[in-house]
Amino acid sequence: MRLDVNITGKSFESAVGKRHDVLSGVAFTLDAGEVGVVFGPSGCGKSTILRILAGLDHDYQGHVARPAGARLGMVFQEPRLLPWRSVEENVRLAAPAIDDGRLSTLFDVLELSVHRGHFPGELSLGLARRVALARAFAVEPDFLILDEPLASLDGALAGRLRDEIATLVAGRTMITLLVTHDLDDAVRLGDRLFFLSARPARIVHVETIATPRAGRSEDEINDIKARLAALDLANM
Repeated sequence: MRLDVNITGKSFESAVGKRHDVLSGVAFTLDAGEVGVVFGPSGCGKSTILRILAGLDHDYQGHVARPAGARLGMVFQEPRLLPWRSVEENVRLAAPAIDDGRLSTLFDVLELSVHRGHFPGELSLGLARRVALARAFAVEPDFLILDEPLASLDGALAGRLRDEIATLVAGRTMITLLVTHDLDDAVRLGDRLFFLSARPARIVHVETIATPRAGRSEDEINDIKARLAALDLANM
């Protein structure tokens, strides 16, 4: 099972007819079990890439080959929960066939067990993001897309949720693609990091981390981050 991406161009026209180039060269592959990270400055086109890969945007040049018949799980930047449905109902709507045991395990990992009957309006942003993650993992995806799932969370909460994501990803064989502009998240969660330039975005560097995610020490993580920061990729 493989994801093959070769986006050679993506643009749009403004209301006054002016052309804006968004993407100019984004090519990579990911295999089952790998976590890829798309890393780049705000506004460079990261979310546009995800919409293309999810099949939500077909207006681009190039090609994307997703695994045939693959189940897609997606976590958007906003949780996008139905406010009139409980936490459990929001998850079961996406995965009606999930059994009680798997759902309970998922809720335990994401610290949602006591919130099953709560409604989105009763949840903090961190809890709402957990529900969105539970909904994506509940469908047992073959291809999981995470669009900045830790955005707008404080450092401690983001770190805890990042560990929970790592636990869930480690227990499944699927293709995972994460978008972030946080280098720490990228190095801790990713196996291969794809660094984008400013618009029109192109891949300017690919970083492969050989050490398995669970085996990375703090020293190694800090060394990788320092080396990547020294490359000054933002100006490439």
